[in-house]
Amino acid sequence: MQTIEQLEGVDPLAIPASVLQSSTPLLLKGFVKRWPAVLKAQESDRAVADYIQSFYQGEPLTVYEGDASINGRIFYNDDFSGFNFERTRQDLNTVLDKLFACAEQTNAPTYYVGSTMVDHWLPDFRGENDITLDTNESLVSIWIGNRSRIAAHYDFPDNIACVVAGRRRFTLFPPEHIDNLYVGPLDLTPSGQAISLVDTANPDLERFPKYAQAMQEAVVFNVEAGDAVFIPSMWWHHVESLESFNVLVNYWWRTTPAYLGAPANALLNSLLSMRDLPQAQKQIWKNLFDYYVFGEQETKFDHIPEKVRGILATLDSEKAQAIKTQLQKFLK
Repeated sequence: MQTIEQLEGVDPLAIPASVLQSSTPLLLKGFVKRWPAVLKAQESDRAVADYIQSFYQGEPLTVYEGDASINGRIFYNDDFSGFNFERTRQDLNTVLDKLFACAEQTNAPTYYVGSTMVDHWLPDFRGENDITLDTNESLVSIWIGNRSRIAAHYDFPDNIACVVAGRRRFTLFPPEHIDNLYVGPLDLTPSGQAISLVDTANPDLERFPKYAQAMQEAVVFNVEAGDAVFIPSMWWHHVESLESFNVLVNYWWRTTPAYLGAPANALLNSLLSMRDLPQAQKQIWKNLFDYYVFGEQETKFDHIPEKVRGILATLDSEKAQAIKTQLQKFLK
């Protein structure tokens, strides 16, 4: 296993480019220790819960509920016909009451409020608890629950995850370990992202032998209340909540404009149109992708007059929409 680089004294309102552009994870010690929400958490779990509740407007939110037998692991059921939890809509007050009602239980049911948009459900929270990013396209979410284990998955955006209450254990894997993580279905997922089928807390190396290679490169560390972790785009991360009451706020952002779309869409279209081609044809298409997409672009198309480069030139919102319109016609 590997260690994570730790930084202290990073100002959440003036984050250096060296942090936001890092290609490896970073642990930001004390990053949000002055947030009022974190200070309330130092008083008690109930104090921070009441503080968060003060911003809540009453609209039901999505809650994952699992009985004690799942031991906090948000996952599939035994035959992969569904999941080992129920997805429900409840108001925040009810969820908090359930969390505190079972807080002292050794083998408690799992309650997990995941990826809830702060600006929608907790307006004005960020007026007192926020960081500054050099982008207008960040997505800010809050996660509330008791002890849980979220399987390793990746996100396309970069991510700063700020622990407000409780503790979390992160296990991170570099993107190139996808083959060692035994990833599950793309079209049946607990929360939209494909997940590793390996139980990180108790890996079955007979069933998943290549996971041993991923473990050698894994970055494992705990994050305390007031700390944050920077997770670069596409790094796999398993997240375990360690206390009976945990709160995390995370910031996702992408380095390219949203109008360029999600790379995952290109992956799905490639599965549709290329995966079953003969191997010789797939190699040709691989070369084409390397030429048009993955290779250095700066001067590659200088031989084409600039006025007719079309979509080979730098893409703006107008050109991006033209490509999407053409794709929509092709996919009908």
